[in-house]
Order: sequence, then structure tokens, then C-alpha cells
Amino acid sequence: MTDERMIISPDTRRENRVPPGQRLTEGWPILHEGQVPLWEESDWTLRIFGLVEKNMTLDFKEFMSLPRVEVFSDIHCVTGWSKLDNTWEGVSSGAIKDVVKILPEAKFVTVHCYGEYTTNLTIEDFFGEDVLFALRHNGEPVSPERGHPVRLIVPRLYLWKSAKWVDGLEFMARDKPGFWETRGYHNRGDPWKEERYSK
Repeated sequence: MTDERMIISPDTRRENRVPPGQRLTEGWPILHEGQVPLWEESDWTLRIFGLVEKNMTLDFKEFMSLPRVEVFSDIHCVTGWSKLDNTWEGVSSGAIKDVVKILPEAKFVTVHCYGEYTTNLTIEDFFGEDVLFALRHNGEPVSPERGHPVRLIVPRLYLWKSAKWVDGLEFMARDKPGFWETRGYHNRGDPWKEERYSK
């Protein structure tokens, strides 16, 4: 991909890359709620709506036409494992700004996914330089169990914020806790602050 560029997640530059309470794993445990959807790429769409100048829907071909990036990052699961040295390929979250005009009052993003799963992010976290919609991981396509066809990756937050099977982005003025956030998980999920659960 000629338009690809490598982005280094800032946390990989830390002297100690393993957050408090985490242990390293060489594998990548598969955890999710509900069944794994087996989507045909031709059936996938991404709705972009809410506080935007004009709601729109991208099909898979249109989404794939957006500029690609590579991101080098670590990932950290709230259950206590961390996996270092991941290379992701996909579409930067920042590319969404080239598709729709986001209104100034938008301060939060609700990420919608298959099965009515949602997670919430501040607009700053969503548009972090190392955040992307991943299509490949370490040179291989993202598998259905890990979020195919499109998975959000937010490296600097716990992995539940990196929602699988993304199919919608809703820009909002007010925060709206998502699936796990309404079930006792922390609203932001910074692993370096051990923001695992709400108090």
C-alpha cells in the first residue's frame, strides 16, 4: 500500500511498557460478549451520524478507499494480560474527518458494533494519533473472532475500548456510557492509572 505510513504509539517508548497489575502474554486471548458474526465484506457498512453536518454511510469499498496507516503498539486487557509489539494495518480514525464535517459541539463518540454493543470515547481519545480501524494484525487479516471486517484499536486504553465488529460512529455533545461501562467498568479505562472498574 503506497499511502501507508508507520505510527509509533507513545506508550511503546516507555522504559517500562507493562502497566501496573498486568502480565505479559505471547498469545492473544479471545474474549467477547455474544456470538461471533460471520460478515461478508459486501454486507458491511459504517454509519457516521449524530453531530455531523450530514449523516452518511460508507460501504466496504468506500471505506477501503480511505488512506491506510500502520500502527506499532502494545495492547492491555482489563483482565490482566498485555501483549507487546503489535503491528496493525488499517484506516486512521483521523480519516473520518476527511469524510464528514464534525460539528464543534461534538465532544464524545459512541462506537456502535454488531449485536448492539457500544463503547464510549472522548473525541480526544478517539482521534488519538495511534487510533485506527484495524484490518490486519502482524501481517495477517484480523480474524472474525478478533473483529473482522473492521475493529477499532485504541492502544492507550484498556482493550475493551478497542471495539470489535464496528459498524457505526455517533458523534455526541454528552457522554453516554457503553455496554461494559454500564456494567461496572471504568468510563475511560487508562491502564497506567489502573482504571479498570468504576468506584
